[in-house]
Amino acid sequence: MVKLANSEESQVKKATRAAFGATLAELADSGVPVVAVDADLSGSTTTKKFADAKPEYERRLFNTGIAEQNMIDVAAGLALTGKVAFTGSFAVFGTGRVYDQIRNTVCYSNLDVKIAPTHAGVSVGPDGGSHQMLEDVSLMRGLPNMRVLVPADYAAARSALKIAAATPGPVYVRMGRASVPSVYAEGVELEMGRAYVLREGTDATIVACGVEVEQALKAADILADQGVSIEVIDAFSIKPLDVDTIAASAAKTGRVVVAEEHSIYGGLASAVAEALAQTRPVPMRFVGMRDVFGKSGEFEELLGYFGLDAAAIVEAVKSLMA
Repeated sequence: MVKLANSEESQVKKATRAAFGATLAELADSGVPVVAVDADLSGSTTTKKFADAKPEYERRLFNTGIAEQNMIDVAAGLALTGKVAFTGSFAVFGTGRVYDQIRNTVCYSNLDVKIAPTHAGVSVGPDGGSHQMLEDVSLMRGLPNMRVLVPADYAAARSALKIAAATPGPVYVRMGRASVPSVYAEGVELEMGRAYVLREGTDATIVACGVEVEQALKAADILADQGVSIEVIDAFSIKPLDVDTIAASAAKTGRVVVAEEHSIYGGLASAVAEALAQTRPVPMRFVGMRDVFGKSGEFEELLGYFGLDAAAIVEAVKSLMA
């Protein structure tokens, strides 16, 4: 079992995006031929930290300007020369604007390009609905050859980026802007294709990813005070999905709630529903964005406004048990 953050560590808040530049520098220090390709957002995505780590790393960060399609094509070219190429931009630009290049240049040729955007979901907050990417997991999950990782915190993001670098072919790593509490202990090493049971329970299962893992743990605490035993699973790897762990939990509890900071169409909810329909059908509820665009607001406000917080998960569990 992976080591979780203790009570003191869990109070430390960091954004998953903060892991990006620092982890690239660590990978370069260990001899991995990483390069970063950015679309004029290196300060926000933190790839600038990679360039600033050592003088020679500055030459390994390529700024294409506000030209995200070129960013993907440059990364593809670098991958063909033997580099492990990471692309960085806001998720709305780094997946939506460049979908054709990711599909036809990167995935079709199975190139060693890692799509690692930041500012995904409602974590971009006041930038509003035009910048809140809530369909990216759906877009990336549907692409052949693409693997999809959604880390819950800073430590998980570092692990995800290292996994991406070590995995041949395209990998998607989704990171956010907002600072979130630590779920895992520093230095945790997660695995592609694994889901992690963070808390065992018997009455219902909550399968979550990304920032919703913390909300799921909060919901489990609230329900525990009411005598309801909840199993919480972090679906860190959405593609490939750890069907065995999720199906075994569904068989034990008989009820599943899926929580994601993403549209319920095509993301984790769809992945879990597709898996359980074929292995262990049980009553389910989905906590996520419901066919709407985001709005401007602070991150925590938006979680409540759109029904993505712990209270919404509690209500979803109760509706299953009614």
